[in-house]
Amino acid sequence: MDVMIGQLFTGLSLGSILLLAALGLSLTFGQMGVINMAHGEFIMAGCYTAYVVQQVFSTAGISLFISLVVGFFVGGLMGVLLEVTLIRRMYHRPLDTLLVTFGVGLILQQLARDIFGAPAVNVVTPEWLRGGIEIFGPVVPKTRIFILVLAVVCVVALAVAMKTTPIGRRMRAVVQNRDLAETSGISSRRTDIGTFFIGSGLAGVAGVALTLIGSTSSTTGQSYLVDAFLVVVIGGLGQIKGAVIAAFALGLLNSYIEYSTTASMAKVIVFVIIVAFLQARPQGMFTVKTRSLA
Repeated sequence: MDVMIGQLFTGLSLGSILLLAALGLSLTFGQMGVINMAHGEFIMAGCYTAYVVQQVFSTAGISLFISLVVGFFVGGLMGVLLEVTLIRRMYHRPLDTLLVTFGVGLILQQLARDIFGAPAVNVVTPEWLRGGIEIFGPVVPKTRIFILVLAVVCVVALAVAMKTTPIGRRMRAVVQNRDLAETSGISSRRTDIGTFFIGSGLAGVAGVALTLIGSTSSTTGQSYLVDAFLVVVIGGLGQIKGAVIAAFALGLLNSYIEYSTTASMAKVIVFVIIVAFLQARPQGMFTVKTRSLA
């Protein structure tokens, strides 16, 4: 029983990491249809933000919370810069955005190596997050619990923002019918920029969280990019609730299968299950309701 409970918390931990990485994509890819292959580098930027902030603020506990805020703005501003300079010219051209953002990602990786060097760097974990907590037998690392709580907070904050704030209502209006939204006085350009800022900012937050469980290198973000896209596709494009369910489902599935086999075999089996699921339901768990006549 202890083993099963332990695997449960392992799966929830992995799911929370996937969810943090995928939340931003649920906006930029799910709602806007932009295949941003540089999203992983925005996650990497969040990781290095935490490293730089900790050099300025020596107290790890304080630097973590400052890093979460700064990481959001760093990732968000990088996303806005990418949207304004390149992506705005490539809407409705998904293949072009894929190729261009892939190239941007390579440039950002090289830039990170030039600035921080090739060896991986580490961020010191705050004292209050060291060790673990015994939950129904197994000992769960405090860092994993913190990431799970952070993922829940981000989901709730994003859901509330989408339903109650002006930018959230404008984003939903543009997704449902862009032309009608523009005739109603909504600026689709400002909305697109705002969407990219929030989506990319969430990637920065994910990067800060990842420094709690591993070292940071120029390729850190790429390690989570494919899985993040899978979470968005399985959950349904633009569906936050679908992303939540898909992230934790994949985390739990991978955890229990890996316990019975090996890590590499578990990855293969999970991919086979994903392919079978998408064959039966290619639109994902949920679909976006629109009023478009096109």
